Amino acid sequence: MEATEDFLNTIGALNDVTRIKILRFIEQNGSVCVCDIEKAFEMIQSRISRHLRILKDAGFLKVERKGRWAYYSIRSPLDRFRRGCLDEIGYLEVGLAK
Repeated sequence: MEATEDFLNTIGALNDVTRIKILRFIEQNGSVCVCDIEKAFEMIQSRISRHLRILKDAGFLKVERKGRWAYYSIRSPLDRFRRGCLDEIGYLEVGLAK
């Protein structure tokens, strides 16, 4: 993926308050199951999965499958740009869940 496309993909993933809240939730809780996010955000699994896919495709998340469950965590190492984005999200005044 070329640098401009990668940059726009990353910025686009952050252009949604729910995804920002999900990133913050995962960063604060470590490796989380989709079911944990469902409960915290009171959202249906398909919507959560869509947001997680966008964040994963943007380079923020890694996924580990354990049996029938998928666990998401912040990708490590994270490049300087994405780390900076997560640091800035930490300063935002957004609630974690609804």
